[in-house]
Amino acid sequence: MTTHEFLSPKDWKPALGYSNGVAASGRMLFLGGMIGWNGQQEFESDDFIDQAAQALRNIVDVLAEGGAGPEHLVRLTWYVTDRDEYVARQKELGRVYREVIGKHFPAMALVQVVALVERRAKVEIEATAVVPQ
Repeated sequence: MTTHEFLSPKDWKPALGYSNGVAASGRMLFLGGMIGWNGQQEFESDDFIDQAAQALRNIVDVLAEGGAGPEHLVRLTWYVTDRDEYVARQKELGRVYREVIGKHFPAMALVQVVALVERRAKVEIEATAVVPQ
C-alpha cells in the first residue's frame, strides 16, 4: 500500500517515464548514490545499460533493508558521465528500468557529470523513498 500522490498540472503535457512531483507521507528512506557494481563492490560490466540495471538492483536491495520496495520511491536523481549515450539508449534503459523497478515512475532528475568517484562508473543514482506508517 502506498500513500503517494503524483503531481502534474492538468494543462501540462504528460511526463513520460517520470513524475513532475510526488506527495507522500510516512517513514522516509534516503539512499546514497548507487553505482553499477555488485554488493562486493566489483564491476561486472563497463556497459552503460548493465551498470544502470545493477545500480537499480542495488537500490531495490537497500530499500528492502529498510522495509520498502520500488513502489515506495518518490525521487531518483541520476548522474551520468555521457548524456548522449543516455539519450541514445533510452529504450534499452526503459526496458531494464521496468524489469527492476516496475511501472512506477517517481520524480526524477538527470545530470551529466564530468566523472564519478569510481573511475569505471558510468551512472550513479540517488534515491528517496517513503513507506506508509
